Amino acid sequence: MEKLWRPLGHLFLTFFLYNFGTFMVAPTITDVTMFAVCPHQPECSIAIYLTGFQQAVIGLGTLFMMPLVGNLSDRYGRKALLTLPMSLSIIPLAILAYSRSRNFFYAYYVLKTITSMVCEGSVQCLALAYVADNVPVRRRAAAFGILSGIGSAAFVCGTFIARFLSTASTFQVATAVAIAGTVYMRIFLPDVAVEESLKTPILCRGKEKIVADFPNEISPIKSEQIFKSRPSLRDMLTMLQSSKIFTQAAVVAFFLSLSDAGFQASVTYYLKAEFHFNKDQFADLMVISGVAGTVSQIFLYSVAWSFWVPYAASMLSIFFVFSQPCMRAIVSKQVGSCEQGKAQGCISGISSFANVVAPLVFSPLSALFLSDNAPFDFPGFSIMCVGFAMMVAFVQSLMIRVPPPIAEERVDNPNHVDSYA
Repeated sequence: MEKLWRPLGHLFLTFFLYNFGTFMVAPTITDVTMFAVCPHQPECSIAIYLTGFQQAVIGLGTLFMMPLVGNLSDRYGRKALLTLPMSLSIIPLAILAYSRSRNFFYAYYVLKTITSMVCEGSVQCLALAYVADNVPVRRRAAAFGILSGIGSAAFVCGTFIARFLSTASTFQVATAVAIAGTVYMRIFLPDVAVEESLKTPILCRGKEKIVADFPNEISPIKSEQIFKSRPSLRDMLTMLQSSKIFTQAAVVAFFLSLSDAGFQASVTYYLKAEFHFNKDQFADLMVISGVAGTVSQIFLYSVAWSFWVPYAASMLSIFFVFSQPCMRAIVSKQVGSCEQGKAQGCISGISSFANVVAPLVFSPLSALFLSDNAPFDFPGFSIMCVGFAMMVAFVQSLMIRVPPPIAEERVDNPNHVDSYA
């Protein structure tokens, strides 16, 4: 643990502060949305559709931004790219910290949608790439697990503190923490430059050839414009086709994100309509979920006819927290050092595509089965469908057979043939 903490301590604290400020407002945002859109109503289809539309637009934006952010970080450094999403995330929080009236809510809604196209997932993607830069291949799974644990700790701490704050104070504290995290990152986080000599054959062979052909010239790569740095569709397809394992991990990432985004689009409004949850009860539930994990609750929420079942379900979910660090570690081992940002950005982009699909599917389902026009009495039907998507990810994950790390072997032996390509 000490060996991991020394090079990554500042990153871990930065990651904690960012997630602390982000997750702190999660228990309150449903009440704020309902009050601004449908005041004094326990069920509101408009609020569900607004939330679903926002998630779809954000997912569409991050689908294009994540590979760009990851690739740019490979060239210009993780710290420079971390500054943008961490700074932008402050703006929507500051708006609701000032006022939560209808006009300010819609201003928040628009700016949150725009900024989240860059912020949503960027900090995690860049943090994973930063960890891969500083940790040897054999220890990355443990490092990714610690990073995931820190994110979970931030979730628990943020939602726990929100339990004891008023809505106004919650957004004010979240804004202050987001500012502190950004300032701390700029002052203390050391940047790590990707070494020019580290290459992998998936997408870097072309770069090696250019350097070899023009040893005394300025590399054309360095003169490219920023927006030309975005990986092309061919680059992404090449990365997916480079390894069967990478493709399988991408499928798992898609269905994990589909189920997670679908769950987020459904569960809060379900609990609000069925059990009249408020901010404090949402915070209680999120604290329990953050401590225990969030797998079995997906299935039990769909049949939650007792007020106490959601709390019991949260305690039964333990193992979901292992999925992301394990999957990211598998992906990290399939590429070399010069493409960690690109690989993690590719997986994040696929996850973002799932975030586009999920609200388009689950928000209408939630609105339909929570309304009086439901075809049959099953308020948790959309959450049961989320469970099916999670099961698909689980079955696909069982099919992954990971060989010994091959990325570093390719660097040492350029004639090595990948039998999994």
